[in-house]
Amino acid sequence: MSNLIEHTYDVKLEWSEGKIGTLRSDDLDDSFEVATPPEFPGGIEGIWSPEHLFVASVSSCFMTTFTAIAEKSNLDFNKLSVPATGKLSNESGKFLITEVILRPTLVITEEAQKDKAHRILEKAEKFCLISSSINSKVILEPEVLIAESV
Repeated sequence: MSNLIEHTYDVKLEWSEGKIGTLRSDDLDDSFEVATPPEFPGGIEGIWSPEHLFVASVSSCFMTTFTAIAEKSNLDFNKLSVPATGKLSNESGKFLITEVILRPTLVITEEAQKDKAHRILEKAEKFCLISSSINSKVILEPEVLIAESV
């Protein structure tokens, strides 16, 4: 007997004009514009691009995976921010996001929890389902700070 679990996530993208579309989901309240990034011909500044969304998917998946593991591990933390950078390159002859660098900063309450916090950050990167689903290299550069010293 299989324990297969499947979920679906539906989005709708409607072209608006030029290189701009509106992204929405019947499951969500908000919609937003997406466009070709300004680095490409006809690209538009100030609007989310597929490349931004790709990197945001890795970053947000890391955050949700971390919070789940931290909760199960009884790790108290005050703050988590997860800046991320995606590297787009055509080194293979076609454009690919070859790597995503995650630079999480975690603020914890107790110095004694620092090693545990690092292990949980590493585990979150390892078990993030988006990171596991992509070919891009994901690089983790974490920083753990103690609340009283911040």
